[in-house]
Amino acid sequence: MNVLDNGEVQQLAETFRLMGEPNRLRIILAVRHEAKSVGRIAKELGQSASLISHHLRLLRAARILKARRQGKQVFYSAADQHVERVIADMTEHVGEPATHDSGVHE
Repeated sequence: MNVLDNGEVQQLAETFRLMGEPNRLRIILAVRHEAKSVGRIAKELGQSASLISHHLRLLRAARILKARRQGKQVFYSAADQHVERVIADMTEHVGEPATHDSGVHE
């Protein structure tokens, strides 16, 4: 297991904070399997394009999403397999039935 220094811990916490905001998480989920334009994301999520663009700027700056220009449009998708795995793993995790570990006492 890698030991992170304080700066890396802060960066990781900031990444999770950005991903944890509901509107940004919806955007990440919307582009999880397919690159999409701002307009399409906005339409699918029922949000304004300007609000989606604001969130996309933050997600790109944090290297959570990447952008690819095609003609006049920009398409957004997960930055890499790491982001996709985190989302896939956590999606699977929240879908699991809750278990109670009666053998653990705090």
